[in-house]
Amino acid sequence: MGYFNKLFGSKQEEDDNMTQLNIGIILGSTREGRVSPQVGEWVKEIADKRGDANYTIIDIADYKLPLLGEAGVDASGAAAWSEIIAAQDGFIFIVQEYNHSITGALKNALDYLREEWNNKAAGIVSYGSVGGARAAEHLRGILGELLVADVRVHPALSLFTDFENGTDFKPKAVQEDSVNQMLDQLIPWSKALFTIR
Repeated sequence: MGYFNKLFGSKQEEDDNMTQLNIGIILGSTREGRVSPQVGEWVKEIADKRGDANYTIIDIADYKLPLLGEAGVDASGAAAWSEIIAAQDGFIFIVQEYNHSITGALKNALDYLREEWNNKAAGIVSYGSVGGARAAEHLRGILGELLVADVRVHPALSLFTDFENGTDFKPKAVQEDSVNQMLDQLIPWSKALFTIR
């Protein structure tokens, strides 16, 4: 049995590797006064209780990512952006709906990379006047092109019922269940895709 374990690895070794999954919680807005940090912290708090992965908040605003291809600008954050995304095994996108779609900052950040996204899984937590549903649907199409497999369960937060005055995040209790259901899908998909990278 020892020979085959050395040759193919053991189920225990595989399980040990899988418990080390890195899941990035990407804040999809960079504008002043944004509420995505509140939503991201809430998701991380729920996720950390599970103990099934290493969850890290990744804030696009922390990276210098001018418009892709724009001449004569400082794109010094691109290398660090590539490195942090490449280190992740899966993602949770915190998505705001702007004019029926995702933010320009998120689209630009997605476009900066290619292979770093490939063969990974993602969950989406959106918010807006209709729960950010239209932005989430646009994001799904973009993720498909980047070879990111998005899971079906999608916590959709309403500006009317999950926020006070549109700024203070106070989610309804049912939303925590929705996040956990999304993670119940995201973790196995991330493990499965880990095996083909």
